[in-house]
Amino acid sequence: MPNSMDNSPGKLFVISGPSGSGKSTLTTMAVKQTGACLSISATTRGQSDSEIDGKDYFFITREQFESKISSTGFLEYAEVFGNYYGTPAAPVKKMLAEGKTVVLEIDVQGAMQVFENFPQAHGILILPPDDQELRRRLEARGRDKQEIIEQRLQKAKWEIDKAQQSNLYKNIIVNDKLEDALAEIVSILSYTNQC
Repeated sequence: MPNSMDNSPGKLFVISGPSGSGKSTLTTMAVKQTGACLSISATTRGQSDSEIDGKDYFFITREQFESKISSTGFLEYAEVFGNYYGTPAAPVKKMLAEGKTVVLEIDVQGAMQVFENFPQAHGILILPPDDQELRRRLEARGRDKQEIIEQRLQKAKWEIDKAQQSNLYKNIIVNDKLEDALAEIVSILSYTNQC
């Protein structure tokens, strides 16, 4: 059943793509250029030295996260590689009610939950140029062991297949050249109300 926020004056955009597609970099840059509001996700994973709580993520305990699940405090959530990730509902609903453009940067699994409740959400799928480039990018990050990289590649294949089969993503952008992909996203976001 569609969420009552579906009729809110704001616009909701969902940007998804597999790890290594460049979605985080592109989303951050596009939000900065357009003035759209970026929703901050919550996670149970550990905070890195370079991350700021409340800016990069809301870092919470597993117990806190599960309590929010019970009270329907998330628009969407998923467990990914042993950690929970989710979009807190209250801030997004507030921004939409105020007529703002809100961007969710989430995986395909979470996006499916959002599209179910917000059928008018606008999906943007970021894809790598090909499998070899995706592998190269994941390895170049130097964050994961080879076993995790292989898991990420398998998940990427599933995400891409699922997203393309769903027909929920109105725009599919291949991130071959960062500047070109960014220009496409900015043009999509620019015609809406800003944060």
